[in-house]
Amino acid sequence: MGETQHKTIALPRSGVKLFYREQTAAIDAPVILLLHGFPSSSHQYRNLIPLLAAKYRVIAPDLPGFGFTEIPSTFKVDFASLATTIGEFIDELSISRFAMYVFDYGAPTGLRLALQRPEAITAIITQNGNAYTDGFGDVWGPIQDLWANQNAQEDREKVAQALLTLDATKFQYEDGTPDISRIAPESYFLDQALMERPGNKEIQLDLFYDYRNNIPLYQDFQRYFRNSQVPLLAVWGKNDKFFIPPGAEAFKRDLPNAEIQLIDAGHFAVESDSEYIGKEILRFLSGNGI
Repeated sequence: MGETQHKTIALPRSGVKLFYREQTAAIDAPVILLLHGFPSSSHQYRNLIPLLAAKYRVIAPDLPGFGFTEIPSTFKVDFASLATTIGEFIDELSISRFAMYVFDYGAPTGLRLALQRPEAITAIITQNGNAYTDGFGDVWGPIQDLWANQNAQEDREKVAQALLTLDATKFQYEDGTPDISRIAPESYFLDQALMERPGNKEIQLDLFYDYRNNIPLYQDFQRYFRNSQVPLLAVWGKNDKFFIPPGAEAFKRDLPNAEIQLIDAGHFAVESDSEYIGKEILRFLSGNGI
């Protein structure tokens, strides 16, 4: 099976130098694409990747604006460009079919891909990756104020104070986790160090404001679910304050055969429960002939 490899690929259309992690059982093994969330990177999947790579080709990119991916100065970071860039990335790797694991920001990114190439998606695993208004927790208040006030500087500063500090990043990892000794501190320290790079906090604030443009797409995502009946496993940290359990349960409205698991974990469930999640993904994919 080998070890996890750390690679960078130059994408000619976007000019992005995209960093990704890859580990595979065999070069022709079925592909699983892991899409991370805010404020993290593919680093959040470092423990999950080897578990899945026993059977699959596992690929985890750093989205533009995150991790070790480099973007040109002219690159506009929004959710549309995140999806376009990941589409270019999988095209460069000649990947035509894949399952995807979506978490947090990975959900609107990956589900845009599903709208663009529905025939490519073999299955979806969503871990606190939202596609329904039911899923928003109360902590979205400062971001919703940013939307309502049209990106006012005062509101940008409030969001920065609420969500872009080390304490806030640590909170995302630890809150709702029954045993915080299972959270590796380098996770939130690395996220914060990368976010402290010049200009990066402005990118994050721009993405918070752009998140409002995901919500009108929810009806399209839900139509895709109904039309495709794609196999879906929602394994959801039930103590997450950002994306709450009703967001997981809502998938059943459009995908009656979806599997919904609410586990005793927080937002970053994959950090505290990677072994359990990995086993469930292997079971789920195998059960769907993937």
